[in-house]
Amino acid sequence: MQPVITGEPMTDTTPVATLRRLTVRDFRNLADVALDVPTPGLALVGDNGHGKTNLLEAIYYLHLFRSLRGARDVELVRFGAAGFHVAAVVDGGRWDRIGAGFEKDTGRRRINLDGVPCERVSDALGALPSVAFSPADVVLISGGPAARRRWLDVVLASTSTRYLNALREYRAALAQRNAALRTRSRSSPAHVWDFPLAAHGATLTVARTAFLSWAQPRARGHATALGERGSLELRYRAGESVPAGADIADEDQVRDAIAAALAAGRERDVERGITHHGPHRDDVDVRLDGASMRRYGSAGQQRTAAIVLRMLECAWHRERGGREPLLLLDDPVAELDRGRAERVLALLTSEPSRGGQVILAVPRDDDIPAALTRLARHHVRDGVVKAYHA
Repeated sequence: MQPVITGEPMTDTTPVATLRRLTVRDFRNLADVALDVPTPGLALVGDNGHGKTNLLEAIYYLHLFRSLRGARDVELVRFGAAGFHVAAVVDGGRWDRIGAGFEKDTGRRRINLDGVPCERVSDALGALPSVAFSPADVVLISGGPAARRRWLDVVLASTSTRYLNALREYRAALAQRNAALRTRSRSSPAHVWDFPLAAHGATLTVARTAFLSWAQPRARGHATALGERGSLELRYRAGESVPAGADIADEDQVRDAIAAALAAGRERDVERGITHHGPHRDDVDVRLDGASMRRYGSAGQQRTAAIVLRMLECAWHRERGGREPLLLLDDPVAELDRGRAERVLALLTSEPSRGGQVILAVPRDDDIPAALTRLARHHVRDGVVKAYHA
C-alpha cells in the first residue's frame, strides 16, 4: 500500500508565497494592469461588474492555470484581443517569475517558470498557491456532488504530484471505457479499462478519505468558532464501488472492490453507455448534527460551511503543500447576517497570522473589515486599477 499523505506538517517557519508584482493583459475586461503589491496585500474597491473579481481570477490563474469560475481559456480573452497574458513576480515561492498566456488563433496555453517554458500544466500546478473565498462558494454545500468532487481534486492535485498523476490517468481511462461502452455492444472492449480505472481510482479514493480524516476535527473546530452550535461532520461517500466493511485506507482492498463493482455492473454500463462505479461518482456528505446540510441547512449555515471548506484548503496548503497561500477574498461576508459575518471575518483575518498575503475585493470602503484596513487600497472602474487614498 502506498502512502497517500506525503510530506511533514509545516511549522511556524512555513514559507510564505508573496506576490510582489502582477501584470495582466487582455484578461476579461482588464486591458493593461500593472500592480506592485505590498507584503500585507491589497484592498480592491469598486462597484460590481467593473473588474475586481476578474483581477482575483487572474491571480488565481497562476495557481490552477484554469479559470476560478470554470470558464474556458478562450472565454477569458478580452473582447477583440488575440489572447491574454498574466505574469507575477513572487517571493518565497517555488519560482520567482511565473507567466501564463493563451492564444486564440492556436488555442495554445503557454506557461513560463523563471523564463523557462513549461510544457505540462501538471508541472506548474500550485505555482502561486492561492485560496479564493466567494459568496458563490455556497454551491460547495448546496450543489450536487460534482462541485464537492472538484473541490477535493483541486486541493489534493495542487499539493500532490501522485494524486495529480492518478487523477489524470483515471480520467483518461474513464473516457476510453465510456467510449467503448457507447458502442452498445455486448462484445465491447470496455473491460480492458477496468484494471487501470480501479488502480488509479483506488489512489484517489484512499487519498480523499485520508484528507477528510485529517480535515474532520479542524472542520468541527472552525464551525464552532463561527458560531455553529451543532457538530459539523464530513463523510466520504464511496457509493456501491466500495462495500461497507472494506478498509478504505487499504489501497489494494479499494482497488479490488472497484474492479469487482465494475465487473458486476458491466451489463448495465453497456446498456446505458456510461460507467456507474468509481470515484467519479463519489461525494462528500456534509452534515450538521447528523442532518444533511445540502437538504436541511439554512442559507447562513450553508455559507458558513462553505467557508469552513475553504479554510481547510488554506490549512492543507500550509501543512502539506509547504507554502502559506494567498487569500483571495471576494466580498467574503456578502449575504451573511451581522453576527455571523463578524465571526467569519475574525476567523479569516486570523488565518494569515503567519504573514500570508490578502487580496480583498469589496464594493465600498466601509465594507473593508477593521482587521484589514491596513491594506493599501486600489479603485477598480471599467477594468482600470488605480491606487488611491481613502
